[in-house]
Parts: sequence; structure tokens; C-alpha cells
Amino acid sequence: MTGNPPPRPSHPARPQPRGARGTVGHPYSALNLRLAFALFGLVAFGALTWLAVWADLTVVAVVLGIIALTALVDLVVVQRRRRARRRAEPGVHHSLFE
Repeated sequence: MTGNPPPRPSHPARPQPRGARGTVGHPYSALNLRLAFALFGLVAFGALTWLAVWADLTVVAVVLGIIALTALVDLVVVQRRRRARRRAEPGVHHSLFE
């Protein structure tokens, strides 16, 4: 043995990351609002990326595409946390700012 600790088992998504300042009752981030912003960013930067490709601005298209992909990743992360929150609090509905 090399003395290394055993690998940690993978855990399902949590409503919030470990060590976050918030609790389930008072969340660290407003997930629904963050979801709306990520969706807006994906649509807006996706359209701008398409326009930059159409205008043959390759460098601008790559930069805008990276931003659009970041918004897509954020959408996935937020949706996983929303599902985890829904499992942790069945029957509770959250507003856009919770």
C-alpha cells in the first residue's frame, strides 16, 4: 500500500455544494433565477455566435461559442441542483428568486 486514501464514491447531485454558506431553507444561490440567466446567456450568445460565423469573424465566433458553452454547462449544473432540491423537499414550490 502506498498510504493513499481510498477513492471517494461518487454522490448524486446535491441541492448545494459542500461548504456553501447557505442551507436548504436559505439557499446559497437563487437556482431558478440562475437558470433563467443561463438560458438567456445560451440563447443570446448562441445567436451572436451564429452571426459571427455568418459574418466570417472566426476569432469572435470562437470566443462567443465558448461563452455559449459555458452557459450550457451552467444550465446543466443548475438543473441537477434543482432536481436534487426537489428530491430533498418534495411538494415545495420555489419562486424565481429562491
